[in-house]
Amino acid sequence: MWLFFSVCIACFSANAKQIAIVIDDIGYHQRDLDFLTLPGQLTYSILPHTPYSQVFATRASKANKELLLHVPMQALNGKALGPGALTLDMDKAQLQQTLGTALASLPQVRGVNNHMGSALTQQSQAMKWTMEVLKKRELYFLDSRTTGLSQAQNAANFFGVENIGRHVFLDNITTADQLQFRLDELKQKATDHNFAIAIAHPYPETIAFLRKALPELTQQGYELVPVSQLVQRKYIQLAQAQGKTISAR
Repeated sequence: MWLFFSVCIACFSANAKQIAIVIDDIGYHQRDLDFLTLPGQLTYSILPHTPYSQVFATRASKANKELLLHVPMQALNGKALGPGALTLDMDKAQLQQTLGTALASLPQVRGVNNHMGSALTQQSQAMKWTMEVLKKRELYFLDSRTTGLSQAQNAANFFGVENIGRHVFLDNITTADQLQFRLDELKQKATDHNFAIAIAHPYPETIAFLRKALPELTQQGYELVPVSQLVQRKYIQLAQAQGKTISAR
């Protein structure tokens, strides 16, 4: 097993500066399907029970694209959440049944991330209920980090759910200058830490920008990878670090 870890770490070292880009909010519009024509290993996060969720998941799976379930979670601003939402007034059974139904509707997903959720992700108990479901299904969790007070990754660690966090929102402002500014921020984080994760959305400005920017990333020495590859990288490195600690004793 340690030989396996060593080989994997060597591979990661050879493929430094890895970037994952997640396209959130997939499922409401037919135009979302256009994002499947973008080059490279993007990850797509699908809102449950939406008009194009099933057709998108089917086409993405055939194209060997990684999928997440984009679970609506209650926000501090009180915005409407859409179907399949997890809210503060739910008890454990309601929350887990709602999440389980959403996951059953999209069996292709490898993991889950939160849609909004600045209120719910601050609640440790709700996050533990969430992670209990993910643990049973062997899914990972990507914290979209819509609040600095999120308890999601703490709860994931408590239940042994593999998890990772978002670094950059790519298109909160969709002007060309701001998209480039955020991409440059993402590239700098990947350069500093050897990996970085961005979240973007199915906006017309975003797809036009990415169609040009993604091929340039490869030319600049960055590797576009699915989120699951960065999750695996994280836990292999943690295992290696623990092995060094044990060896030093």
